[in-house]
Order: sequence, then C-alpha cells, then structure tokens
Amino acid sequence: MIKLQMPISEERVRKLTCGDVVSISGIIYTGRDAAHKRLIECINDGEALPFEVKDQGIYYVGPTPSKPGEIIGSAGPTTSYRMDDLTIPLLERGLRIMIGKGKRNETVIEGMKKYGAVYLAAIGGAGAYISNSITSCEVIAYEDLGAEAVRKLEVKDLQLIVAIDSYGNNIYEKGREQYAK
Repeated sequence: MIKLQMPISEERVRKLTCGDVVSISGIIYTGRDAAHKRLIECINDGEALPFEVKDQGIYYVGPTPSKPGEIIGSAGPTTSYRMDDLTIPLLERGLRIMIGKGKRNETVIEGMKKYGAVYLAAIGGAGAYISNSITSCEVIAYEDLGAEAVRKLEVKDLQLIVAIDSYGNNIYEKGREQYAK
C-alpha cells in the first residue's frame, strides 16, 4: 500500500501506477454534477473557485445526512462519467486526484495524461465503510445543493485503487484483458 498525503504534487502523482492500492490522508473536497456545473461557471466568469484546485483531490460523493454524533453519513462514490464534460478546466488548473467509480471518457484520460492527474476508484456500495476514514466534514460552498454541496473533508487512511494513472493505463481495460486470457 502506498501512503499519500494531500495536497499532492504532479511529480508524486506521476509515480503512481494503474492497479496500485493507495491510502490517502489530508484534505480532499467533494463535488458532484451540480457543484461541478457551478465550479465551471466560476471559471468561465473569471470568478475565484471556493477552494484552490491545484494539487488537490475531488471525491465524487453526495453523502447521506449524518446521524447524531457522527461526522458524516454514508459517503459512497457516485458514477464519475457524469462529471466528464466538466473535468478538463479543473485539470488545467492542477487538479491531481479524482475519486469515484466507473469509467472515464477518452477526453478526460487525455487530460489526465497532459496535466498529470490520476483517477482513483472507491468501492461502490461501501459508503458506510468509507465514512469511517473521514475525520472532519465542513460545507464550504453551494450549501443550497444539499448533499451535492462542496465539502472540505479531512481523511485518514482512505484506501483506494489507482484505476487510471497519469499515463492512461486503465484498470477497466487491463482487467478485461487479463480475464480474456
């Protein structure tokens, strides 16, 4: 297991390989469809983003409400391809890590190669387990979006798999090739 501390440099990201199991600690941000649309509107309008994107990670999650005494509710990944049309402007600004589930399109993969980013897979259906790695949660933007608001999460030993590395190696294709053999 490879331990990663956020924020993370492009140099460090480029050392990760498809299939690596990683453990992330530090600050990451949340953002799903509606939040991504607003982030891109900020970029297009020349406005400041609610957080510095460079060397950061975005987790595609809309957590359930927390129960009394809990930091966060279930925090399982959402399907990532829904953000594909809204990803390149964030990669251009130095986004290094995207966390979700499922495939990404070729445009995003090419952007990851060009700008030095990786896509990490979280296990779908494991939201309660993943929430155990979250040590703090604060809504920092777009509170009106409810579960889709942008949150600042502090995580400790959040375990993920490098699904697509910064060279375009893709576990979804690699896995099929291995199975076909």
